[in-house]
Order: sequence, then structure tokens, then C-alpha cells
Amino acid sequence: MDTSDCRVNLQEHWDKAYEKNPTEKLGWFEEVPTLSLEFIARCKLKENAKIFIAGAGSSTLMDALLDLNYTQLIANDISREALELLEKRLSDSQKAHLTCIVDDLTKPTILKDIKGIELWYDRAVVHFFLKKEEQQAYFNLIQSNVKIGGYVLLAAFALDGAEKCCGLEVFRYTTQMFQDRLGDHFKLLKDVNHTFINPFGDSRAYVYTLFQRKE
Repeated sequence: MDTSDCRVNLQEHWDKAYEKNPTEKLGWFEEVPTLSLEFIARCKLKENAKIFIAGAGSSTLMDALLDLNYTQLIANDISREALELLEKRLSDSQKAHLTCIVDDLTKPTILKDIKGIELWYDRAVVHFFLKKEEQQAYFNLIQSNVKIGGYVLLAAFALDGAEKCCGLEVFRYTTQMFQDRLGDHFKLLKDVNHTFINPFGDSRAYVYTLFQRKE
């Protein structure tokens, strides 16, 4: 099987996950993404800041950011089904401030041209990249697209977290592992170990980190 077949299968996997399950029954669903919003508030972004949400799916974070009057939101996912669900939930006035992009974060075509990002947000996407070359491509994209002074908010399963999510193996992280992959041009501002209780009542150990790109 070549890599193009692998990408198609991964896209089909996520399309089926969103087709078969209502958003509130997905294992990573948060009715109110409180911790993410607390981290984002720390960034003190202007309302017209360019905010990129990796693996946005049908996350309620988008609704919360729109309610906070942010006007340049970019939602990315490998699943077209997920982004269509997101758009259906939003009003026309809300969608005017949102750009949806279907693309692969590890083999980007459209995303490689999205420069000047002021906040890169990723909750529970980065840990699906198992291969070293996938991780390198992903972090290279962050380094290329986040502007100087911009922020990177990464949240993933901690080392004592689950080994799988949605039937897929995950690569678990520590704060230092994120720092090593981002490199010296990114300064750690805050990190938190967090236990998330998913919609099924199960606990999931996460690490949340916030970095800022230096000069």
C-alpha cells in the first residue's frame, strides 16, 4: 500500500467517525472547552488575530471563539464530513469569519501557504502522528506558518494517558517533548497536566502547553 492509499484510508476513518456519531458522543467532546479558553485568554489576542485550529472537527471551541468576536478563524481537518457538520451548526454571519480547509497536516498542500498565524491551536491531533517523518512535517509546518510573537497551544495525551483514541494508536507527550520538537525559537509560557472526563465517564490524562515564538 502506498502513502496515498494510507491518506485516503485515514480520511475515510475520520469521515466515518463523524458520520456515525453525534458530536456530543465523540470521545474528545467538550461542551465548554474551559481550559483551552483560559490558555487562549492568556495570549491577549486582538479580535482580528489569525487563529488556526488544527483538526478542528466539529469542536465547540469554534462557537466559543466566535462568541468572543474573533474574526479570522481557520478550521482545518482531514475529514470533510467533520467540517461540513461544523458549518451546518453555524449561522451565515458566523461563517463569514471562518475559513474551512480540508488538508493533511503531515502532507500539506493548501496549509503550507497559510502564513502569519498568531495562534496555532491543536487539542488531540498531534498525538495521532506516530512516524518520525509525520511529526517532523507537522512541526516544520508550525515553524513555517506561525509568525514571530505568535503562540502555539498544544494539548495531547500525557505519558500516562490512553494508548488509543477512536480506534487508532497515539503517540503520547510531555512538555519537554513538545519543546524539543518546536525548537529553541519557541518559549514555554505555561503547561498543565489535566484529567479530562470524556462523554462516557472515562478519565484521560492530558498535557496542555502554551508556547510563544521568539525573535
